[in-house]
Amino acid sequence: MRNYILIAFLLASTLGISQNIKGKITSKNGEAIPFASIYIKNTKLGTTSTEDGTYQLNYRLEGRYMLIVSSIGFQTKKSSVVLHGGNLMKNIILEDDNTLDEIVVSSTLRPVSKTASPVPVEVYSKTFFKKNPTPSVFESLQNVNGIRPQLNCNVCNTGDIHINGLEGPYTFVLIDGMPIVSGLSTVYGLTGIPQALIERVEVVKGPASTLYGSEAVGGIINIITKKPTNTPKLSTDVFSSSWGEINTDVGLRYQVSKNTQGLIGINYFNFQNRIDNNNDNFTDLTLQNRISIFNKININRKSNKVFTIAGRYVYEDRWGGELNWQREFRGSNLIYGESIYTNRWETFGTYQLPTTENINFQFSANGHYQDSFYGTDSYDAKQLIGFAQLVYDTKINSKQDLLLGLAYRYTYYDDNTFATLDETGTFNQPSKIHLPGMFVQDEISFSERKKLLLGVRWDYNSVHGSIVSPRINYKWSSKDKSNIFRVSTGNGFRVANVFTEDHAALTGAREVEFDGGLAPETSWNANINYVKTINTENAFMTFDASVFYTYFNNRIIPDYETDPNKIIYANLNGFSVSKGVSLNADILFTNSLNINGGVTFMDVSVTENNSKRRQLLTESFSGVWSVSYRFAKDFTIDYTGNLYGPMRLPLLGPKDDRAEYSPWFSIQNIQLTKKFTNSLEIYGGLKNILNFTPPANSISRAFDPFDEQVDPNEADALTFDPSYVYASNQGIRAFLGVRFNIF
Repeated sequence: MRNYILIAFLLASTLGISQNIKGKITSKNGEAIPFASIYIKNTKLGTTSTEDGTYQLNYRLEGRYMLIVSSIGFQTKKSSVVLHGGNLMKNIILEDDNTLDEIVVSSTLRPVSKTASPVPVEVYSKTFFKKNPTPSVFESLQNVNGIRPQLNCNVCNTGDIHINGLEGPYTFVLIDGMPIVSGLSTVYGLTGIPQALIERVEVVKGPASTLYGSEAVGGIINIITKKPTNTPKLSTDVFSSSWGEINTDVGLRYQVSKNTQGLIGINYFNFQNRIDNNNDNFTDLTLQNRISIFNKININRKSNKVFTIAGRYVYEDRWGGELNWQREFRGSNLIYGESIYTNRWETFGTYQLPTTENINFQFSANGHYQDSFYGTDSYDAKQLIGFAQLVYDTKINSKQDLLLGLAYRYTYYDDNTFATLDETGTFNQPSKIHLPGMFVQDEISFSERKKLLLGVRWDYNSVHGSIVSPRINYKWSSKDKSNIFRVSTGNGFRVANVFTEDHAALTGAREVEFDGGLAPETSWNANINYVKTINTENAFMTFDASVFYTYFNNRIIPDYETDPNKIIYANLNGFSVSKGVSLNADILFTNSLNINGGVTFMDVSVTENNSKRRQLLTESFSGVWSVSYRFAKDFTIDYTGNLYGPMRLPLLGPKDDRAEYSPWFSIQNIQLTKKFTNSLEIYGGLKNILNFTPPANSISRAFDPFDEQVDPNEADALTFDPSYVYASNQGIRAFLGVRFNIF
């Protein structure tokens, strides 16, 4: 008998009969995970799980090996196995990985996984923003592909957010899904949001007017704050730079009762150094003193329904100008300065109605008060916005989800300019706009791989009448979800308010002129998006490509060129087009190296009287990157940066000796972080390591800010003008910070 066994063993060895590892891949809640990848490290042996999660991997090996299992949306799991020539049963449970397939809400107003969303959504976690710490959300977005924070003034350093070449007023900024930053706050509202309280930022590029209204023509930026239930008891983040900037973020979680938790956040930013490295006698960076207080409360009611309410208050005192400016010169023609006092309050929340149906009542309100002087020109403005929305989310059948909404928005705006005078130009007449509306969204799942999203919104603007905004989205994915294809189209409608949205209308010596009544803008947008994921033994890779096209009618374009002493606002007698291609790559290696990068190619043009020209202050190429690597002993290095192609700049006329186009330029940063414990980490590094700054003559006639030496009889004479700006004057600087948490 022994001889027969020995012969059988020798025959099996000679013929190469293999043994196998088999089992089932499941999630933590026991659900089967199909199409998971199973590898034996350092070999060419691998397989995938079937639709019921089972797998079988044949081998002809002996010894100890590493079995690696990975699947999209789950953490990669490594298990040590001993192979000895026999069959091995190995069941694997994978943990959810929310960093790979986050739950998003911005695309459809309902929680859905990022891969399942029929609308492409980009998600940036709090970890992403820590790679290049900044004192405001405005600056944080500089490392997001296709998004560029645009400075609009060399003196007071205000700005807005450009998405795919479309200016700030076309971007709707939300906090926890509520419309907070718009109108008057477009310029100043992105500062003072405590970064310690930000959980993630969701970005939707392209039309979102069907769900969010007329201002979401170019896209939305939704800032999602942390829930009080999953935050540390105390979180602090303090950093300072060699320029003298000091930024402090503090978060405090508290318990009111068993079912009521709260979260307080405080942000304080201070910069008081009068720095003039380009020697034009003007501050290179606006002096600022800002405090923001945020409070959010979650109430879990007995009906398992949640009531969330939050509020924020922001006060800011900022000024920029000639180095010897003092507060007593505010509004005078002795020393030039731009001084802005901002008082702002906000409140917003969601109340889930105590019904068996999924019905949410959402609300927000904010007041923005601005007291400012731009040289001798006073601009005092007040804006009040109230918003309420009722959303009904129901499942018609297993393949159809219906979303219905009723919305109402009230906007009150008043200022001391001619924009709020009556038709006779004699009496002040504040703007009061009522905007009731309704929307419907139907999400149809033809199969698990094919989805169609249909939506339409109707609003009634009390000034301009009815507005209809439809959209269509289609999504297809492969069986293993490694290939996702999306097509989107929709239209937008926007009513412009020049003084609240364009800072250039207030600063400098140019006179503002309206050429006729400004009619609302309309646009159509189309977007094609393809996402490819590749999961290997050593890396998880995501590649994202988008093609976008937006066509505008009645676009309101500021004309800097017809008259060098004026900014003329008028509806375009023609059309405007924004089109381009965006490419992203995110590669996460198992050896702790993470590479994220993207490029955007754009052509943003204006066609009028059969003449085509590039849009001002819009680059044709931009690129961003972030490279991170974690060393032993909890050291992490982050290298981030961006690269911009030339932009056409606003000149004063033929005598203006400034360059018509900006140069290629890049802002690069490096940071080293040491984590001592789960509660303490210290970070520091260099910003703008290439020390790039715009040319010293960016401000026209900085030596004569009140145009006292300008000949009034000279038609094309140069005047004081700080609107020629495309990048910050801040050069290279070191920074150092500390984060401390109590859990």
